[in-house]
Amino acid sequence: MTFLHRRTVLRAAAGSALAGAAGTAAAGCGGDRTAAGPPSATPRGTGRGAAARAPALPGPPLLLPALPAGLPTQIEHGSRRGQAVALTFHGRGDAKSATALLAEAERAGARVTVLAVGDWLDAEPRMARRVLDGGHELGNHTMRHLSVCSMPAKAAYAEITECADRLRRLTGGIGRWFRPSRARRATDQVVRLARQAGYPHILSYDVDSLDFTDPGAEAVRRTVLGAVRPGSVVSLHFGHAGTVAALPAILDGLHRRGLRAVTTTELLTR
Repeated sequence: MTFLHRRTVLRAAAGSALAGAAGTAAAGCGGDRTAAGPPSATPRGTGRGAAARAPALPGPPLLLPALPAGLPTQIEHGSRRGQAVALTFHGRGDAKSATALLAEAERAGARVTVLAVGDWLDAEPRMARRVLDGGHELGNHTMRHLSVCSMPAKAAYAEITECADRLRRLTGGIGRWFRPSRARRATDQVVRLARQAGYPHILSYDVDSLDFTDPGAEAVRRTVLGAVRPGSVVSLHFGHAGTVAALPAILDGLHRRGLRAVTTTELLTR
């Protein structure tokens, strides 16, 4: 896939509102599992903030490659038989640091998946286009990065849909992936609400870099390279200097093993 085609596909991924996939919800981070009816309130914050004023990106959503049948509702990794991994970043923090990290990935020919927090998109609306224009993938990591798994249904739904609204206004669509905030896996309730909001799959991960604890670049490198395998989905974060400093060594370590960093969609559709 050429870079220009990849960028077209990933713009399409941001513009695709996938809906209504069936799946089995898995137990998550111990939040409220009680059944609740569909929230009826209009998502709070609609039309407010910088994201509300930003133009949508052009581009048809139909170029998005279909995901293979039989994927689990909560995706922790891709095929172990390939030679690709997905580096996924929680999108929040200083824009200059995030831009430096994306540029470093691009210099190495890597593409990443950014799960953006909605209030970050309000503060840094240009980052949505920066991510997509670099050939990367953009998804939803809730509006305020609260403990979404422990919220009542109405509040949890608002966290998902308010971020989706920002993504739609900035990019033309809600993105393919949703990751719950402050949880590795979603509760049954959050799985259901995410599906209702247009996200049939929850993007989890099988490698936790622990970079948010700020252990230093060398510790982040060791943790990632010590656990990564073909098909891994790695959890990393914007906004941490050690992560930016560790990325060149992580990418070099992957290269030495014959592994390539690709977007999550590429990982699952190759």
